[in-house]
Amino acid sequence: MRERRRLRMGVLALVSVLLLGAVPLYFGIRTLSRDPVFDTLDALDVPGWAAEKTVDDVSGSRWCLLDCRLRERTASSQRSPQETAEAYERALTADGWRPWQVTRCPEQQAKGSYTCWRRDELTLDLWVREPSCVPPPVDGAPAIVPSPDPSTAAEQCSGSLVSVKVRNAIDDERTRPQPSTDPSLTGEDPFPTVSEDPLQEPTPSPS
Repeated sequence: MRERRRLRMGVLALVSVLLLGAVPLYFGIRTLSRDPVFDTLDALDVPGWAAEKTVDDVSGSRWCLLDCRLRERTASSQRSPQETAEAYERALTADGWRPWQVTRCPEQQAKGSYTCWRRDELTLDLWVREPSCVPPPVDGAPAIVPSPDPSTAAEQCSGSLVSVKVRNAIDDERTRPQPSTDPSLTGEDPFPTVSEDPLQEPTPSPS
């Protein structure tokens, strides 16, 4: 009886330890697998019509091993790019983000509304533009689509496309001072330009 009681107590203790450890382990794994920046983006007070078909992508290392982490989110909006951009900008401002006036924003010319933001140790790029209505190519050749009804095509091409890119400020090259091209800092040219023809006849020596 004593052996059975000890065995039963041991089993109960083991089950209790497993249950108590499983919950923290679950949330720990969830925290490591889920980037908290996406939770911050989910908490933005953005209308539902401006955040449909959300797709998240992440690359790089959270601890900045070789490459720091880059978070990217794309979403679809039912309304125009201007109205969508205004909704996102209001939500970012209310969440503590501040507009970031910096060169190379965007790094290349982009259609639509492209703005940059900063908060604490993060930078954020917001790009809102009209959706692409051209079907993707098939086997390297343009897709052939029958001419649809104009009203239907207008409905399919309405709305806007949203892209959000979040980086660590320390890994954003735009936070670093850019090298100056001031000629006064480069010194003199070690190979000055010769203004006269060096192949001219030599100056005659005095007799």
